[in-house]
Amino acid sequence: MNDVLETLLTLLGVLVVFLLFPLLVGQTEHKVMAHMQGRVGPMYAGGFHGWAQLVADGVKFAQKEDVVPAGADRRVFQLAPAVALLPYLVVLVAIPFAPDGGVGQAIDAGIFFVLAVMGVGVLGSLMGGWASANKYSLLGGLRTAAQLLAYELPMLLAAASVAMAAGTVSLVGIVDGFEWWWLPWQLVGGVVFFTAGLAELQRPPFDAPVADSEIIFGAYTEYSGLRFALFLLAEYAGIVVLSALTAVLFLGGWHGPYADGLGWLWTLLKTGILAFGVIWLRVTYPRLREDQLQRFAWTTLIPLALAQIALTGIVKVVS
Repeated sequence: MNDVLETLLTLLGVLVVFLLFPLLVGQTEHKVMAHMQGRVGPMYAGGFHGWAQLVADGVKFAQKEDVVPAGADRRVFQLAPAVALLPYLVVLVAIPFAPDGGVGQAIDAGIFFVLAVMGVGVLGSLMGGWASANKYSLLGGLRTAAQLLAYELPMLLAAASVAMAAGTVSLVGIVDGFEWWWLPWQLVGGVVFFTAGLAELQRPPFDAPVADSEIIFGAYTEYSGLRFALFLLAEYAGIVVLSALTAVLFLGGWHGPYADGLGWLWTLLKTGILAFGVIWLRVTYPRLREDQLQRFAWTTLIPLALAQIALTGIVKVVS
């Protein structure tokens, strides 16, 4: 009975984190972009530092009419937002935030599990683009598919490098075996992993599938109301998951000065810094063209990931 209660409490905690952290990232993005770009709404709405902007956005989404295009595949169209969002909840259950049970479910093949499930999330965009009966949505879905094919490989190769270094594919095992001297020679793999993850989330500058100046809003053009909000929530949940995975795989997770009893705080701090970097990139770099996106993946990230694996093999042999 105690084991069941502990499992339920763990799942409840993961659900609270899943519902809270993406909203915090979204609110932080509003504030950071407002400071960097002088946006009026997120700075002043409601008085103190624009606290009411998030409330206003939520009310706006709730009030908008839920419209399904007449020519759409209705069931697939309605299911797509859930397919985009739920995989990140499943992944969050497997990410270790602290030692001694600070993980929802320890999985032996944790790396393979989280990467496979994260890939499922992209299917939500494909489903939405195909089912919308809109040429711009279909084009956005095709761009999403091409981007997934291009950036999934370097992401997997970069994760394989750190698994080689630790000698395990368990996320908990990787953090337990982490050594600080890994940072310099795993740096390239960490950059490749994080960059490829941004591309899979279709975050700027890798947002060609949702380029509003070219194809309106890509796969999400026909969505409105709460269904559109679920796609946005999936994006912010993906930022949390990607930042947490990068922190766990390449930055030592809960390891840090005075980490005894405060390991979870180090994991959250590293995750927060990386999430801030995602927001900063959005307001710093222009969008890449579709051909530039493909060229960057195949001619830059994949060779770097392969070089990182070769370096890891050499270091393991020498050490």
